[in-house]
Amino acid sequence: MILTIDVGNTSTAFGLFEGDNCVLRFRRTTNVNSSSDETGVFLRSVLRENGFDWQKIEKIGCCSVVPSVNHSLANACAKYLGHEPLFIQAGIKTGLKLRYSNPKEIGADLIAAAMGAVAVYPGKNLIIIDMGTATTAELVSKDKEFLGGIIMPGLKISVDALAGGTANLTSVEIMKPEHVYGSSTTEAIQAGLYYGTAGSIKEFCHLFKKNVFHGEDAVIIGTGGFARTFEDYNLFDKIIPGLVLAGVKKALELN
Repeated sequence: MILTIDVGNTSTAFGLFEGDNCVLRFRRTTNVNSSSDETGVFLRSVLRENGFDWQKIEKIGCCSVVPSVNHSLANACAKYLGHEPLFIQAGIKTGLKLRYSNPKEIGADLIAAAMGAVAVYPGKNLIIIDMGTATTAELVSKDKEFLGGIIMPGLKISVDALAGGTANLTSVEIMKPEHVYGSSTTEAIQAGLYYGTAGSIKEFCHLFKKNVFHGEDAVIIGTGGFARTFEDYNLFDKIIPGLVLAGVKKALELN
């Protein structure tokens, strides 16, 4: 079995693979103060409660955008699961041509998502929209070239910014509103966030196809915690929740 880990700013996702099949996905809040023992006991407990033997894990891979947790996480894996994780970072084999001014600046999660997407759609131009703490879009050509992308505030950041930067607005639940406008302050914020985000993604994808892929078709993939919120809006050709975890598995195979 292979364990893959995706450390995000808000939460950390785990995927357990048997062969090519992800047989278990689970998640916990990212906590920079968690000790290696706390993390190790958590991992063993979740695996045991779901009927899996941690001793059958052969490899562990990780991508992390929170460097402060990496040391503790690596120690937890080594002590409680018997393997040190491979971290996606500059210098590892990715199978991608990184057309970036400074490849070391590319987030590990972006590289993993690109690797996972290329494995699912080989030979296709790809637009990968990751809707997590930040909303990112990355572009990968049909020749496996990582071209770059965009980064903008995610839905949660936007809600917190409105609540924290204004006197009369409060935090609201992130959800698809009933109408395109709101008849209350809460509904107005929800409509603004939902349709504003959807509109910006649609416009970016239009511009990417026109100006980057020069009119060629591109597969638009949605991933991240908020991607399902837009499932009915038809923003994406495919939603793949565990895309980064699949990319981490691909990295283990290449390295």
